[in-house]
Amino acid sequence: MTRILLVEDFSAYRVFVSSLLMLRPDVRVIGEVTNGLDAVARAQELNPEVILLDIGLPGINGIEAARRILKLMPESKIVFLTQENSGEIMVEALSVGAYGYVIKSRAGTDLLPALDAALQGDQFVSGT
Repeated sequence: MTRILLVEDFSAYRVFVSSLLMLRPDVRVIGEVTNGLDAVARAQELNPEVILLDIGLPGINGIEAARRILKLMPESKIVFLTQENSGEIMVEALSVGAYGYVIKSRAGTDLLPALDAALQGDQFVSGT
């Protein structure tokens, strides 16, 4: 069972992502948080295999949260789930050690393949 921490500040989108993940019987969302600081704390507490992380979060942004999480828990696999489609932001996000970068508008088709890639140790970028 793959344990996932979902970090997203927009509640309707969290519900959408959770419904996508429910399609997979081998996946379980073990926690949901709405800001970057809580993401770091809950990641340490819950020790998920995968963290689905938005970039535009209150407090500290998702990229900074990923840096902190990976410093404390380098075995965690981060997949960014974001509306940011700037190549510059994508490069920065992946450079912190993330396994995936999924544009929110493509989550319906790209989220589960990105999750599979991360679990296999491969990188996935939306639209490629």
